[in-house]
Amino acid sequence: MRAFGRATAAEWVKLRSVRSTAVTLSVFAALSLGFGWLVSGSIEDAFFNGDTLAATFMGLLVTQLVLVTFAVSCVGSEYSSGTVRAALAAVPSRGRLFAAKMVAVGGAAAAVVLPVELAVFAVVQARAGERAVPWAAWGTVESLLGGWIGLTLMCVFAAAVTVVTRSTVWTLAILLPVLFLSGQGLGNLDPIRPVVQYFPDQVSMVIMHMTIPGDPTFGRDYGAWTGIAILVAWTGAALAGGWLSMRRRDG
Repeated sequence: MRAFGRATAAEWVKLRSVRSTAVTLSVFAALSLGFGWLVSGSIEDAFFNGDTLAATFMGLLVTQLVLVTFAVSCVGSEYSSGTVRAALAAVPSRGRLFAAKMVAVGGAAAAVVLPVELAVFAVVQARAGERAVPWAAWGTVESLLGGWIGLTLMCVFAAAVTVVTRSTVWTLAILLPVLFLSGQGLGNLDPIRPVVQYFPDQVSMVIMHMTIPGDPTFGRDYGAWTGIAILVAWTGAALAGGWLSMRRRDG
């Protein structure tokens, strides 16, 4: 455990010392708050129908693209620069190094997502007036907790996929258009909806209260906590693939 702690600390130092980490996470925070402010002015529109929780997470559903970019670049930069060899020399155990990377990325994401999410929620509720929902309501707590877990898992998923591809460009080329852009439209096509609804981006939409079971247009066949379980499965599969990739090919 002590060796793993040192490896994780080293990965955290790498993240903290790279300027792009602070820049990317700051952009995520700024865009999330900006979207929250803009969207909160449209709560009465038919799309939200007064649902302030949906309005809260609309911006976060979009700005998660920035989080994914952060996670991918944290891992992919080592492959593009070749410094992964130095990392493996310092931590010969590939499993330990891989786990340390994932913990560092996931921990950084979790530490940033929670305060940003709460700040966005506060902004939206402040502008919602009489339609504001109480902080202590179980539905509020459930949505905020689910969103925090979901966004953090998405970062770990993206980081693990990057270890498999060993490329920032290829990972972003796969994840951004397929999972996060076209997936939203594909999920509403009846012929493929039964399968596509379980893609990570669709799961995130459910977790973030952007749709609920029974919604005739955007509803999926599962609820938020089942969605988290599905995203855990996706993340677990990506972690297994990343670990096998690092064990067999890197170094």
